[in-house]
Amino acid sequence: MGFSTGTAATAAAQGALLELLGRPCPERLTVALPGGGNLNIPLHRHGREDAQGMATVIKDAGDDPDVTNGAEIGARVRELPASGQGQELVFRAGPGVGRVTKPGLPLPVGEPAINPVPRRMLKAALESVWEKVYPDRPMRLMVEIFVPRGEELARRTLNPRLGIVGGISILGTTGLVKPFSHAAYRATIVAGLKVARASGLSRIVFSTGGKSEELLASRLPGLPTEAFVQMGDYVRFALKVAERLGFREITVGAFFAKALKISQGKGHTHASRGLPNLAALADLTRDLTGDLALALEVARANTARQALEILTGAGAATPVVAAVGRGLVEILRNFAGPEPRLAAVILDFSGAALWQGEI
Repeated sequence: MGFSTGTAATAAAQGALLELLGRPCPERLTVALPGGGNLNIPLHRHGREDAQGMATVIKDAGDDPDVTNGAEIGARVRELPASGQGQELVFRAGPGVGRVTKPGLPLPVGEPAINPVPRRMLKAALESVWEKVYPDRPMRLMVEIFVPRGEELARRTLNPRLGIVGGISILGTTGLVKPFSHAAYRATIVAGLKVARASGLSRIVFSTGGKSEELLASRLPGLPTEAFVQMGDYVRFALKVAERLGFREITVGAFFAKALKISQGKGHTHASRGLPNLAALADLTRDLTGDLALALEVARANTARQALEILTGAGAATPVVAAVGRGLVEILRNFAGPEPRLAAVILDFSGAALWQGEI
């Protein structure tokens, strides 16, 4: 495994703050991971530049073929003017870090493309340094994240299509990067299913990732841990193996964007295989609501997240999501064959169930 750009930025920001405050800066710094545990990250370079501290980290993606592997991820930290407003932390996109220009992403338009989890990591890490030096003084800092060659690297990602301009995104939900291997991931799915069968279970619950699994487990508290298997992007593969192993009941849970892709027939949902077809979603919206203006707005959406926000704002999400759900279950039936009982749950981005049904 390696570590994410968010982890790299967090270590760099800690080093930059130590330099700013004139404190000894070690060559390795500890980063607390969102899911628990710590990583010891080496700094590449660090120092003080005028009225700000600076440090960088070389991103190590381990064995994953990440475009940012080996990239230099840096942070500059300076103090904000004193005021009576208490703590303040301002994020800025330095050279090589993108800026959000279209709606539909987890960040508002105009914000640096530093995702929510890395922002929380950065805040916690900076607070831990600041409070040791100034325990009674509010932390007021500007943090600029920069990535030399970031704009060049971003051309090899989906950022330009998503309206993130000027560089890469600072990402990471766990702080770690797990090596991506089709064969290894498929083997993990098979292993999970075999453990469930060996435990005497006849029902399996597939999720597309850790967050959706956590939400599904909270909705199905009567099921043991072995019943929950993360299928990732391997929808068709997971359903076919589950059917082959004799599971009589299969539940699939996914956030709206993934559910939409599956309902449109995609058996593998990784972004490299294409984005959701929002033109088809717009046609569905028009057919169900008769509102051509709303359909056009959906067609122009930047992401499935934004399309869902548009539908929700117009009071049209319920029928459209229900139609997506019915299409989702039909596709799952194609993958699983005629025997298992199938159920599906579509989650919104806050974790609530938008739709659930079975066949």
